Amino acid sequence: MGDEKILILDFGSQYTQLIARRIRELNIYSEIVPFNKIPKIDDSIKGIILSGSPFSVLGETTLRNDLESIIGKKPILAVCYGAQYIAHHFGGKVAKSEKREYGKAHLTKVNTADPFLKDISPTSQVWMSHGDSILEIPSNYELLASTESIPVAAYRSKKDAYTNPVYCIQFHPEVTHSLEGKTLFKNFALDICQCQGSWTPESFIQQTVKELKAKIGSDKVLMALSGGVDSTVGAMLLHKAIGENLYCFFIDNGLLRKDEFDEVLRSYEGMGLNIKGVDSKHRFWNELDQVSDPEKKRKVIGRVFIEVFEEESKKFENIKWLGQGTIYPDVIESISVHGPSVTIKSHHNVGGLPDKLDLKIVEPLRMLFKDEVRNVGRSLEIPENIVGRHPFPGPGLAIRILGNITPEKVSLLQEADSIFIHKLKSHNLYHKVWQAATILLPVQSVGVMGDERTYEKTVVLRAVNSVDGMTAEWSKLPHDFLAEVSSEIINKVKGINRVVYDISTKPPATIEWE
Repeated sequence: MGDEKILILDFGSQYTQLIARRIRELNIYSEIVPFNKIPKIDDSIKGIILSGSPFSVLGETTLRNDLESIIGKKPILAVCYGAQYIAHHFGGKVAKSEKREYGKAHLTKVNTADPFLKDISPTSQVWMSHGDSILEIPSNYELLASTESIPVAAYRSKKDAYTNPVYCIQFHPEVTHSLEGKTLFKNFALDICQCQGSWTPESFIQQTVKELKAKIGSDKVLMALSGGVDSTVGAMLLHKAIGENLYCFFIDNGLLRKDEFDEVLRSYEGMGLNIKGVDSKHRFWNELDQVSDPEKKRKVIGRVFIEVFEEESKKFENIKWLGQGTIYPDVIESISVHGPSVTIKSHHNVGGLPDKLDLKIVEPLRMLFKDEVRNVGRSLEIPENIVGRHPFPGPGLAIRILGNITPEKVSLLQEADSIFIHKLKSHNLYHKVWQAATILLPVQSVGVMGDERTYEKTVVLRAVNSVDGMTAEWSKLPHDFLAEVSSEIINKVKGINRVVYDISTKPPATIEWE
């Protein structure tokens, strides 16, 4: 990806992805690899970052790699565990902290003459999260900054120690609580590593299309689209590279949102994609009849999807590739820091397809984060109703209908969900929440409509704010808005007489109910 990159060696920190994102925000490509899988250090690698870790350099499970193979070869930034590892390895002194240092701290004795600390204020707020402390730095290193409670907050190799400098910090600049973290990364990547910062959505498109043309040539590619941003952007990149040799399916599994099948198909046709809509909703409903267990639902949907896809694919000859919308978090999650092998997680609704169809996989987005996929989509001029669409689960409404699936329940949920989503859009709240869902509960409760008692179903409204879905806060939607949505659902959707709002965070709750 690009002519320059910053390599991030992952020692298992929960913040490693954040480091990659901060570098990419500077328009510099960054790539995460396990700490013990150091690739060949070539000219494209402009700098190397060592991440933090939940482990201790003093423990039996210390994560070690071949430091000598990288020290001095390129500029290095070692964060938290990385800083402790370098100190420990080269003869400094690391000891258990008397108390775990966690939270905000302020730098003192800041050497602002060093290019790494350029424009950093003398009492800059930083975020600490470590159980060990560096008490002494190695002899060929020098101190750059302390804090009120720890003597070594930042240090570096002396100017004549190596060909390229090594910078070490005991705090986490990647989290927002380190107020000048972005400046530190900018100083490291642009000034010390001499990166150009030319990695943009446009440059990504240009390079990816060129690579896809070279990789695929005149071969044919098959791809299932979901209406979501990942598969759509992936398909458009392939379309730009190979045109009519990309064959797309959009399968109606009977678990989409109201009118979504027709609306998305129209959008795809307007974008010039070679796409076929496949109406399989009755087949999915029949297979899901009497299935209540969430995991069994997923398995049934996955199996039927593969069967439908396989049948449709037989109508084409000489297909060589299967396109997938895999994105970078899927890839990172599947790379074990400890294991010897790298296994890429299969896409939720095409698992098993490559083997069954004897196809090679092409994943145009496998190195992008979700927000980067959206930016690429906008540069490709994909309609905002697709690019800005909330995440939608692979199994669709099946995991938003608790209990077994029937066409009647699907219709009921589609109507209620449609009201919620349309109201969010009309009140300019849709883009202020990360994901919104309506859930149909397998319970009925007593209500009164007119002079009659009713005994009807309950729906839950769920709206969350999140960055990547790993954690989520429930959205503080206005009470009068929720009242309006509730009133319209109860008045317009026959069969629902009660609406509740989910105020659970993740963790401990999940975003979806199943």
